[in-house]
Amino acid sequence: MPMPVDARMLDDLRRFNRKLALAPRVRYRHRITPLLGQALLRLTQVGADAKLRRKGVRVESRMADADDVQVPLRVLWPAGSPRGVVLDIHGGGWVIGNPEMNDALNAAIVRACDVVVVSVGYRLATEAPIASMIDDCLAALTWLLEDQLRGCAGLPAVVLGESAGAHLAAATLLKLKARPALLRRIQGAVLYYGVFDMAGSPSVRTAGPDTLVLDGPAMLPALRLLTPGLDEAQRRAPPLSPLFGDLNGMPPVLMFTGGRDPLRDDTLGMARRWAEHADVELVDLPEAPHGLIHFPTAMGRAACAHTHAWINARLAQAQGSQALQANAR
Repeated sequence: MPMPVDARMLDDLRRFNRKLALAPRVRYRHRITPLLGQALLRLTQVGADAKLRRKGVRVESRMADADDVQVPLRVLWPAGSPRGVVLDIHGGGWVIGNPEMNDALNAAIVRACDVVVVSVGYRLATEAPIASMIDDCLAALTWLLEDQLRGCAGLPAVVLGESAGAHLAAATLLKLKARPALLRRIQGAVLYYGVFDMAGSPSVRTAGPDTLVLDGPAMLPALRLLTPGLDEAQRRAPPLSPLFGDLNGMPPVLMFTGGRDPLRDDTLGMARRWAEHADVELVDLPEAPHGLIHFPTAMGRAACAHTHAWINARLAQAQGSQALQANAR
């Protein structure tokens, strides 16, 4: 079912966008600023585990180990038996962020969908190239799908990523194609306003100074800084640029973008290509900025609720298929 957007929701978003227009834009020019930002982020997360426990969500730290890659995981458990598992890949432009930054969003998924949410602590650009981040996410997903997390064996899985995390999620699914049996375990993917063309989609190349959240003119230079030594053709080679990968065999996907997001063309192009091979639900929200689901707006809350409903529908379909197979035996 399409996500409804009414006049009241739009008015609320426009008021918030006027505030965003006064805020500084996010940009990446050197390593010092991300290191400072990461330190400040950690300070805001003191007591994060206790906050989750008060919401009835149990927190566990694990270490995934697959293909000679080890990566830390933050695991959020529901109060009862889980009916599925969601692998979350956080955003932050590849240069900042950690699993804790999505605690509020992930706890809401845990409660709304009765699932385990596993968030990946992949390396950032201050310590590793993007190819290593993809390897981290692939190791986490492989470990999970090989039933290494006790209590989640055989559960249907969904992969979720936001912004840079959506890029890593799509790239990880492309690399998982080498293991088709594991790829078939994925019941769906949720990709919020991702970067899918690392050489710069048309909307990135034309982004001006009036963008919200992201610094439009700095976006293309930032992509080049994050992929040193590569020319445009190399930046567009998959899986680094998922838009140009072979999407045959991909799971159904829910994609979000917005009218005020300079990455809009990335999602529109990816939705068109993905739809050639699997079911796609594209939610293109009028006037929505990048980072919408983190902002206190009616549209942001509705987008999260829509994701919860979509995940529940995918899990119900998977459980129905499992029941039919069991009866057939």
